[in-house]
Amino acid sequence: MDFADLGLSPDTLKAVADAGYVTPTPIQTQAIPVVLMGRDVLGVAQTGTGKTAAFTMPLIDVLADGRSKARMPRSLILAPTRELAAQISDNFVKYGKYHPLSMALLIGGESFVDQEKALDRGVDVLIATPGRLLDLYERGRILLNDAKILVIDEADRMLDMGFIPDVERIVNLLPKMRQTLFFSATMDKEIRKLADQFLMNPKEIAVSPQASAATTVEQGLVTVRTLDKREALRRILRAKNVHNAFIFCNRKKDVDILFKSLEKHGFNAVALHGDMPQSKRNEMLAKFKANEAELLVCSDVAARGLDISDVSHVLNFDVPVNAEDYIHRIGRTGRAGKAGHAYTLATPGDAKLLAAVERLLKTSIPLLVLPELADMAVGADAADEGGERDKGRGRARGGRDRARGGRDRKPRKEIEAAPVVVQSEPAAPVEIQAVAPAVEAAPSPEQPHEEQAEPQARNKDRPRRNSRQDRNSDARGAEDRARKTRRNPHGIAEMDIAENVIAFGGFTPAFLLVDPYGGKGAPPETIVSEDDEDAEEPAKNAAQDAEEAPALTHEPEPQAASETRE
Repeated sequence: MDFADLGLSPDTLKAVADAGYVTPTPIQTQAIPVVLMGRDVLGVAQTGTGKTAAFTMPLIDVLADGRSKARMPRSLILAPTRELAAQISDNFVKYGKYHPLSMALLIGGESFVDQEKALDRGVDVLIATPGRLLDLYERGRILLNDAKILVIDEADRMLDMGFIPDVERIVNLLPKMRQTLFFSATMDKEIRKLADQFLMNPKEIAVSPQASAATTVEQGLVTVRTLDKREALRRILRAKNVHNAFIFCNRKKDVDILFKSLEKHGFNAVALHGDMPQSKRNEMLAKFKANEAELLVCSDVAARGLDISDVSHVLNFDVPVNAEDYIHRIGRTGRAGKAGHAYTLATPGDAKLLAAVERLLKTSIPLLVLPELADMAVGADAADEGGERDKGRGRARGGRDRARGGRDRKPRKEIEAAPVVVQSEPAAPVEIQAVAPAVEAAPSPEQPHEEQAEPQARNKDRPRRNSRQDRNSDARGAEDRARKTRRNPHGIAEMDIAENVIAFGGFTPAFLLVDPYGGKGAPPETIVSEDDEDAEEPAKNAAQDAEEAPALTHEPEPQAASETRE
């Protein structure tokens, strides 16, 4: 079977022939006739099998008849990443060059003004990422009432990147009567629920086992310590004579570090990750496609949507956290039936990630045996000093990596413990001459020191009470009433407080207290110890100090205070 048997128009067949394609892939063979019939499609196929062409070719023929309106696209294609959106745009340019169809690409990092001008002219095909499309919609620059065809590409990636709420909002803005094409490389239960939500009586097309790797790709695995990963990568590149390869890292920061390391050792490399400006990303990708650079160090942003047919190698510098990303990474090589090679560098700490990948593949990854790696390869159960040292930071990095990485936090084991100051137990309290205080009678001037010492000695051993329980207590005993008097540090007698009075929390403020010393002031606060050699001297000093103390300016009469309370 060839493309002429699929029902495509002569102009589309001519463009396909100009691109050099003769025989359609299995997903194209099954999907193109169904799309031309106007039915919804649920397509499941592994990456690199021609899914993009499976919906762009028939979509061009469907849109050949009709006229676009300003700000009202006739069809909408959603992609999770800028690179994938750009790849779809290239397919429309390639296969639709003999059709007078207009197209607009809405992605982040590009000028709003240019995109708004393209929408104002009217477009037949609108290719967009969800975020930029919603930005323009909220600005009032686009209407989706006339979009009769919706394509959701790489739906599983949409789910991984958290775009599903945006996609659901966009779908609600579209007409209810439309044709929906739903494509994904993998199809788990969550993706199937979304497909049931968006599609109406779809034709399901699955051309290969779910989440399987291409048979044309030779896989290999080598386990090394974290400190040896860069050296092991360089030895693989030299031993295999690699001149065209993707090198995948899990983190954007690692992309920059590894890129600088490879440049330092004489390799011709470029870097690509999501934090780079779009113009820089386009520049790096153009260099790699033009063979001006041999190695493309990238994050998973390049795992999908980059159709570069001559990539010979894919190297996983890090085992992917998401097992499905392994399928997409190695799908960058071995495309269109060509042979490819995919090698993975793992550390002993990656055992769980590797197990998840092998469960998805339903087979184990064969070991990569190279004489150059004989002194580096270790078993999966070997100790990884660099990884253990940095376990708390979420990434295994050794001391050399930290020195070059810049702003990383110190490993926990390198943080010196703060000195612990052990406070010695307080000295034994001095025995106090304890004289039971009289609750109803004021203390005499001859016994001021014992009255002060008594509350200090008792309060030290008394446990701290809950103030709320104190206030809400229905009844207080005699001991509590005595304690209220002992809390007065100046020896001034308190007013008699009824049991049901809780306004002052069981303690009378100082401005309501009565001075029992007739304007002479409170006695001095001196504590006398039993072993004081001059035990009689403090009493004499206390009497003298009491005579010299200033008198109270306002001295209320005890009887007046009692009458005021009543």
